[in-house]
Amino acid sequence: MNIKDLQKVEFWVSTALYVLVVILLISGADGRINNDNYYQFRGADLEYSYFSNYLVPELFRFTILYLSFLAINFSIIPALINKKNVVANSFFLAGIFVFGGLVFSICKTYTDAYLLDEYDDLQHAYNRIFFKGYIYSMWSIVIISSYALLKTFIKHLSENKYKDASENTLAKVDMSFGLAFWFVGLLLWISTNSAIEISVCWTLVIFSSIGIVIYSIYNLLPENFAKGKPFKVYFWQVFFISILLAVPLGLISTLFIWRVETFFIVFLFHLPTQLIISAPLSWYIYKRRLANRTEIKTLKTELGKSDASLSFLQSQINPHFLFNALNTLFGTALQENAERTGEGIQKLGDMMRFMLHENMQDKISLTREVEYLSNYIDLQKLRTSRSADIKIETQIDEQLNNLQITPMLLIPFVENAFKHGISLQQPSHIKITLQTKEQTLYFDVHNSIHLKADNDPEKLKSGIGLENVKQRLALLYFGKHELIIRESAKEFFIHLTLQLD
Repeated sequence: MNIKDLQKVEFWVSTALYVLVVILLISGADGRINNDNYYQFRGADLEYSYFSNYLVPELFRFTILYLSFLAINFSIIPALINKKNVVANSFFLAGIFVFGGLVFSICKTYTDAYLLDEYDDLQHAYNRIFFKGYIYSMWSIVIISSYALLKTFIKHLSENKYKDASENTLAKVDMSFGLAFWFVGLLLWISTNSAIEISVCWTLVIFSSIGIVIYSIYNLLPENFAKGKPFKVYFWQVFFISILLAVPLGLISTLFIWRVETFFIVFLFHLPTQLIISAPLSWYIYKRRLANRTEIKTLKTELGKSDASLSFLQSQINPHFLFNALNTLFGTALQENAERTGEGIQKLGDMMRFMLHENMQDKISLTREVEYLSNYIDLQKLRTSRSADIKIETQIDEQLNNLQITPMLLIPFVENAFKHGISLQQPSHIKITLQTKEQTLYFDVHNSIHLKADNDPEKLKSGIGLENVKQRLALLYFGKHELIIRESAKEFFIHLTLQLD
């Protein structure tokens, strides 16, 4: 998932949660009251209003939390990480703290108004309430910022894990995803004013889950798969590990909160979580990565074979064409004066320069490929210009774009047309068109066919041009090209559609 897709998910999830909270708050305003707040207000001999002492303050509080999340997660933290407008974004973050703390404090003066009687004077009470409001604002900013920073850290590790696919790097990525999940849950519990017991239980269970998942993926499961052990063996291993962890986790929760029932709460949540979620998740991740490693190894082997085949095919093209070009110049020298021969030699020089420099590159500009193609056609026209029965028609658009193409990809089709479509004794024709639209190339070659004489050495040779280009297209433009070849007794036609970069 790229960063834009993740941001869309974050936005819609946070918005959906905000809307859900608003709906729940409003749906409770039909005359029902919050029992805890009601009895606390009545105990202080104060009137309680669901609307003014709960609904409106909570709506303001969740609205500020929602807007703060959007601003910090999508704008401020990314800008600070990239060192853009550091001063302005720092002031913006401070402004969120001040304004958020003010709103939270005012809201608490309504939701916690029953506490005012516990202080000696109102000023002291308001100081305490406002102090708590700003503490709440500070922790909200810390948690949201921590989530944004952790997300960036995970993205960094994910981008580099294939560059250094060591177990340490992958383990860091896995651990970071687990911590991000813990942060999101913790933010949810804090923002909803949940009891401290829930946050402690959540933290202990998630941390133990992260530990079991990491231990399973990098230690337990490799040993099990090496020995061919089934899932049920691994399931019981996780069961006993979870039992061993449950006791210390329960003791930690009891010592932290000083309530015995938290021991049983942690135990009841911890064991099902590990067996229902952690164990299957670890098994799935390990099997997926094992399959990916096998697939990558196979792809590397096939890629090596493809590179070797491509190098061999490219080495075959150049000598074949040079031999034909030299034969053309030899025939021209015998028939014409030095002027035309010089013109042919100049074009051949340009083509040889192309092959020495640009033909060795993986991609070249389409403009240079078209120039090479035009030089070849001009050379062939020199050879056939004295015959009125030979018609060579070209419609090659000038290329003013920046498209890139693999060198020497089009010439085999044209070379094949001249090889089989030209006869000095019979009427012959060749038509070549090349056009581009956006990033798509359309290339057509239409030529006549003439039977070779029995004494022609080319008659029994199938040639390598078309077979080579078919293989190169399959290797270099897989899924990005369409090649149509049609042949009759007297005509041959090819149509190539190619998606270029």
